[in-house]
Amino acid sequence: MSAAQAVEAVFRIESARIIASVARVVRDVGIAEEIAQDALVAALEQWPRTGVPDRPGAWLMTTAKHRAIDLVRRKETYARKLAEVGRSLQDVPPPAEPADPEDIDDDLLRLIFTSCHSVLATESRIALTLRLVGGLTTQEIARAFLTSEATVAQRIVRAKRALAKAGVPFEVPYGADRDARLSSVLEVIYLVFNEGYAATAGDDLVRPALCEDALRLARVLAALMPEEPEAHGLAALLEFQASRIATRTGPAGEPVLLADQNRARWNRLLIHRGARALGRAGSGPYSVQAAIAGCHAAAVRYEDTDWSSIATLYGRLVQLVPSPVVELNRAVAVSMAEGPAAALPLVDGLAREPALRAYHLLPSVRGDLLERLGRTEEARAEFERAASLTRNAQERTLLLTRAARL
Repeated sequence: MSAAQAVEAVFRIESARIIASVARVVRDVGIAEEIAQDALVAALEQWPRTGVPDRPGAWLMTTAKHRAIDLVRRKETYARKLAEVGRSLQDVPPPAEPADPEDIDDDLLRLIFTSCHSVLATESRIALTLRLVGGLTTQEIARAFLTSEATVAQRIVRAKRALAKAGVPFEVPYGADRDARLSSVLEVIYLVFNEGYAATAGDDLVRPALCEDALRLARVLAALMPEEPEAHGLAALLEFQASRIATRTGPAGEPVLLADQNRARWNRLLIHRGARALGRAGSGPYSVQAAIAGCHAAAVRYEDTDWSSIATLYGRLVQLVPSPVVELNRAVAVSMAEGPAAALPLVDGLAREPALRAYHLLPSVRGDLLERLGRTEEARAEFERAASLTRNAQERTLLLTRAARL
C-alpha cells in the first residue's frame, strides 16, 4: 500500500473522530471539517517523504488539533476557549468536564446530536451527520436517500451554515430537546450502519468500521435512554445484523447470499445481545425490523426460516413507515412464504415508483423471481439491468455472474 493509499484509508476510518474532537475546540462543525481536510492534505504532502507514522490516526488527530488551536489563537474573541484548550499544546489531556448522570463522554455522539439540531430540516440533519460522522461522500448519501447528489450537497452546505449562524452549542441536549431530536439520531445511526453493511459504491461490499461505530453509538444511546423502546429496538436490529457480517463476503470479498452463509460462523454473542435488547424494544419501526432480523437469527438452517412471520412483520412495517423499499422487502418474504408467482405482481407494481427507478435491487429481485419461475431469458435481462445500476463492484460482479449462468 502506498503512502497516499494509507492516508486515504486512515482518514476514512478516523475522519469522524477527528471532526468531532476538533468541533469540541472550535465549536463549529463546518470549520472542524475544513481543519480535518487540512490535516489530510498535510498527510498527503508529508507521508510520501517521511513514511507512514506508527500511529497514523494519532498523527492526523494531533495535526488537526494543533491547527484548531492555532485558529483559536488567531481570533481574539476566542481567548477564553484558548485558555481552556491550551494545555493540549503539551499533549496533556484537557480537564474532565463536570460529571452529570445524563452526560455522555463521547465526542462522536455530541457531533451527532449537534448535527441533528432542530434548526435543520430532518433530511438536512441526516445528510450532514452521515457526511461528518460516517465520512460518506455525497454520492453515497444520495444513494441512501434515493435522491440526487446535487440535492444532498446543497443540504450539507446549508446545514453547516445554519448551525454556524444559530451558534448551536457542541453538546448532548437534555430534556425535551433531546427527545425531539431522538428520531433523527436513530435514523442517522441506522443509515451509517447500513452503509457499512452494504456499501453503495467502491470495491468493498462491507465496511466493518462504519458498522462498529454505528453499533457502539446505538449501544450508548440505548444505555442513555433505558426507557426509550425504539433505542433498544435499533440496538437489537444492529446487533442481529452485525452478527452476520463475517459471513456476508467470501475470501475475495465477493457477496455471499443469506441462503449460502455458514450460520455456524454467525456471532452468537451478538445474537444473544440482540435478543436481550429486543426484549426491551417496543412496536416501532426499528423494533419491528429487529423482530424480522431475530427471525433470521433464530433459524438454525436457511430452510428453517419462518418466512410467514417475516412477511407479516413486513406488512406491519409498511403500515408504520410506508415505503417502496419496504414493500420490495415484503415481496421477497411473500415469495419465500407463498412462492414466486405470488410475489411477482407485487414487484411489478413497484416498477412505476419513481424512487425505485435507479434502485438496482428492484430488477435484482425481479430477476430472482423470474429465474425461480423458469423464465430465464427475462431473468438474465433483469440481472444485467441491475448490474448496470449498482455502483458497488462486488455486487456488480455477482449480478453479472448470475446473468451469465442463465
